[in-house]
Amino acid sequence: MKWIPAYVGLGSNLQDPPQQVRKALAALAKLPSTRLVCQSALYGSRPMGPVAQADFCNAAAGLLTQLDAGALLAALRALELSLGREPVRERWGPRVIDLDLLVYGDERRSTDALSLPHPGIAERNFVLRPLRDFAPDLVVPGVGRVADLAAKVSCADLWVIDCAEA
Repeated sequence: MKWIPAYVGLGSNLQDPPQQVRKALAALAKLPSTRLVCQSALYGSRPMGPVAQADFCNAAAGLLTQLDAGALLAALRALELSLGREPVRERWGPRVIDLDLLVYGDERRSTDALSLPHPGIAERNFVLRPLRDFAPDLVVPGVGRVADLAAKVSCADLWVIDCAEA
């Protein structure tokens, strides 16, 4: 079976966010038919959207997987629930953990269930800067190279919490 590179964005702003992100990274390493091959430092970021809430802890992970994109997304959703995420009550609201499938190989699709690459990736410093830690030359399909995209976004509201452990 073929191994596909996939990239996941992680975020939390409830219940000790850095610890929540670390737990999620450890859990990603245990997904079936999937290997966690790299991860970023942890970054702090201001919340996006209109909801008043605490700052976020964000990171990115690089995986190799034999799961198809839909199965990987389902595994990420199940992982969120197992880590304590409650059903979304408010768009862009606070959450214990958020796992977003950012890039899956060179796949491009837009359905109700899954959009690849993840929409808005080119404008989100809390996605691009962590990705740049380990995949600066990654070409986001139809969008551009991570290092080039990261150079275009402001990092005024982004800070390093701690360095990558892997």
